This record gives sequence, structure tokens and C-alpha cells, in this order.
Amino acid sequence: MTTATYAEREVSLDAEGFFTDPSQWDEAEAPAIAAAEGISPLTDRHWEVIRFMRREYEEKGAAPNVRALAKTSGVSIRELYQLFPKGPAKLAAKIAGVPKPVGCI
Repeated sequence: MTTATYAEREVSLDAEGFFTDPSQWDEAEAPAIAAAEGISPLTDRHWEVIRFMRREYEEKGAAPNVRALAKTSGVSIRELYQLFPKGPAKLAAKIAGVPKPVGCI
């Protein structure tokens, strides 16, 4: 386990950079996480996906994989890859402060 500082808050991360405790996440941290992943600035459409990931995690206890994300979020797979080029579900989950979705490499 490692730590990182986003928006002047220290958080615990796993070896892949995902929050070990999603309750440590705050929206103020998302832009810094995104910038570290090469995404800046976050647009309204990014925020739509990030907030969707948070809601899904809070309601179901797991973040959706890319197929489920495209099917249920209202954002097409094509657009998801434009917004989060390095792997939409994995990257959106990381920025949203939730664990890596099952099935993501």
C-alpha cells in the first residue's frame, strides 16, 4: 500500500493507484488524479461518467466494467474511449476513487 496527496489530502492507494478506501475520495481530488493520468481538464462529460461510477459503486459495491458502463451510463463505448483513452472503466474508476472494476487488466 502506498499513499498519494491530491488536493492537499493524503490518501491510501493500492499497488495500481486505486483508492483502498473510497470514502477518502472527494470531488476536489479528481482533477489532480485525472491530470496525473494525462486527462486535463475534466469536462462536464467526464464528470458525468465519474459521478456515474461513484453511484454504481455506492449502490452495488462494485464499479461497472466498460460494457456495463456503456450500456447503463448513456455514454457510448466510442465516447468513453475518447474521454478515457487508456481504458475507460479502469481510468474512470481510478479518477472516481473506487476500486478497479472486475475484469479490467
